[in-house]
Amino acid sequence: MAASKFELLEMKVTDHIAKAEDTLFSFEILPPLKGQKIEDIYNVIDPLMDFNPPWINVTYHREEVIYKRLPNGLLEQKTVRKRPGTVGICAALQYRYKVDTVPHMLCGGFSKEDTENALIDLDFLGIQNIMALRGDSMKNERFFAPESDGHQYAKDLVGQIRSMNNGEYLDDELRNTGSTDFAIGVAGYPEKHFEAPSLNQDIEHLKQKVDAGADYIVTQLFFDNQKYFDFVDRCRKAGIEVPIIPGLKPISTKQHLSFLPHFFKVDLPDDLVKAVVNGKDNAAVRQIGVEWGIQQAQELKAAGVPAIHFYSMGRPDNIASIARNVF
Repeated sequence: MAASKFELLEMKVTDHIAKAEDTLFSFEILPPLKGQKIEDIYNVIDPLMDFNPPWINVTYHREEVIYKRLPNGLLEQKTVRKRPGTVGICAALQYRYKVDTVPHMLCGGFSKEDTENALIDLDFLGIQNIMALRGDSMKNERFFAPESDGHQYAKDLVGQIRSMNNGEYLDDELRNTGSTDFAIGVAGYPEKHFEAPSLNQDIEHLKQKVDAGADYIVTQLFFDNQKYFDFVDRCRKAGIEVPIIPGLKPISTKQHLSFLPHFFKVDLPDDLVKAVVNGKDNAAVRQIGVEWGIQQAQELKAAGVPAIHFYSMGRPDNIASIARNVF
């Protein structure tokens, strides 16, 4: 296991960016499925520590509804969490790798009190970064629905985190309360969020999150750098001045040609599509994805982006291949 040169814990993402003299490397991981071991996470992270990530994001996955058939033929609805443990994983990673962590926090599945309690636990652990997201609707929901006492929008979640940074809690009768000190990240969509009626309206929603207290933005994955550059330009013209970190994910299988546009609502450039279609097999496609990712990352780094954030999806090898040529 390689040691990171970033030996100080409890730093904010924005502090790392402010100190950096060059583009930083970061990535995010998925918690293991219930019943799996944390060693599965270490196997993903170990090959990527050579590139000195100052922080690692840990995603949160809300509950899912499943239906279990009973002996009498009826269906029983059950709510399960298949990937628990975000807070515990963050603590374990900080201890093992001496690296800051960024837990994801969702509106979906959380009441305001649940959110406050989770933030208190994270503050006790010395974790000073949060990625604040609305989250997706549940599979049985047509549209996103918050908890009865939860947040409808990410900007409201950001507002609650910012309030705790100011020492304000849900119980306004509390006395001698301490203030948290979280740096708050939010998501941005270079090709717009699929629910937004227009890109301009999506930028306005993003500005509301920043105005509510967000400190930086991490973008949804994209494969055309010009879309990122145009997005940043639109944000700056709208008065959004916080750092905007591009997010990348290398394509690795032919199935990604349909999966990525469907799941992430992104377009794939024609040149990339043609190369993948003509790829002999998935090994060839993986190499195509690596080469495309290298070109993307090199151009972004040359443009002086604050960091490049990689979506690992539990597969570190292609990201390591890209980073070896860029960082």
